[in-house]
Amino acid sequence: MGVADGVSFTARLAATLLAILLLALLGRRAARLLRQPEVVGEIMAGLFAGPFIVAFFGTDVLHSLLPAGTLGTLKLVSEGGLALFLVGTTHKLRLGVQRTVRRAAGPVALGAFVLPLVTGALLAGWLVWRGDADVRGHAPASAVVLMVAVSLSITAVPVLARILEERGMLGSVTGRVAMFAAILIDIAGWVLLSIAVGLASGSPAGFLRSMEVLAAGALLALGARRALGSRLGTGMVTRARRRTALVIGALAITLAFASERLGLTAVFGAVLLGLAVPATDSAPWESAVASVTRAGRGLVPVFFAVTGVTVLTAGFDDTPWGLVVVTVVLGALSKVGGGYLGARLGGQERRESLRIGVLMNTRGLTELVVLKVGYSAGVLSPPLFLAMVVMALTTTAMTGPCLQLLKTREPRAERVSAGAVT
Repeated sequence: MGVADGVSFTARLAATLLAILLLALLGRRAARLLRQPEVVGEIMAGLFAGPFIVAFFGTDVLHSLLPAGTLGTLKLVSEGGLALFLVGTTHKLRLGVQRTVRRAAGPVALGAFVLPLVTGALLAGWLVWRGDADVRGHAPASAVVLMVAVSLSITAVPVLARILEERGMLGSVTGRVAMFAAILIDIAGWVLLSIAVGLASGSPAGFLRSMEVLAAGALLALGARRALGSRLGTGMVTRARRRTALVIGALAITLAFASERLGLTAVFGAVLLGLAVPATDSAPWESAVASVTRAGRGLVPVFFAVTGVTVLTAGFDDTPWGLVVVTVVLGALSKVGGGYLGARLGGQERRESLRIGVLMNTRGLTELVVLKVGYSAGVLSPPLFLAMVVMALTTTAMTGPCLQLLKTREPRAERVSAGAVT
């Protein structure tokens, strides 16, 4: 590539990145007008930009706007940004909570994880039994069943935290129980996701290799956690916080691509690093991790746009819309119902249990990451991926209106009392 070609390529790439970020900004503003979490508008704007161009202007226009070289570079940028963002997201999964909250959240997590897991397995089993290869794909049945089951069971911690914060519920008992239950669900989800990717190899040797990588990575994360939490690690981050943030970012990207080369998903390495970074008050790790997370968060819209261009443009025509409706209904009922039953078993009263069930139905960004992993691993077909994406967006968008509906249905005396307390 000559100098002129290099300058032209860089200019096109910069213009494309700017267009994606502006589109994300418009999506966030639209979401605020609709009283939705900003991330919902950001996701929808990025995901459906590519399909919109194809539907109204044709595939040739899309290819002229995004040539193969530019799209390939955008994929690398999106994967690197996602790795940076996931370090901070999973780092928060290790933050401590009160014992009473843990005790109440356990049954909620169990109900909101197991019931959707079983529902997803039954849905996938039905698709496999039907034998429609265009819908169920060509991956081993065990991988498809586990992947769909995990996809229905996810609750997105980042989006849930934002919803709770916007509604002033983050410090309430209901909010703390929902957050910790979501943390437990996501930890279990990451483990099962790695197993599903291992099963996708279709051979015992490939699966065992993936599990060996998973076990080795967990041991390395445990060792890194102890080393970073030592006096030497504490002194390092205290003296050079910015430099430590750069090291964490470089490690996140390196581990992400290394884990992909070893047969697991790229996000696995970033997740392990996030879990390895100390989450204590003895060292200012939170500040260093926050810098990494902000950098990744700024690039997350690229992930949405690339996903829409590479996946959704291929999945519209072959998608049975009956499957989309069934997936949305099963996803919502199993999550809300499972969270409600778990909260009731944990001793919560009926109205609070229903509110917790609605909060557990928030899937958001975490769900999209899981789905993209399943698609990239060849487990989810384009139609099944699209059905799951619509389910993720619909259930996340339902959370705010459902919470508002529950609030308006409260007895007037309770609303006056709650306002007095506030």
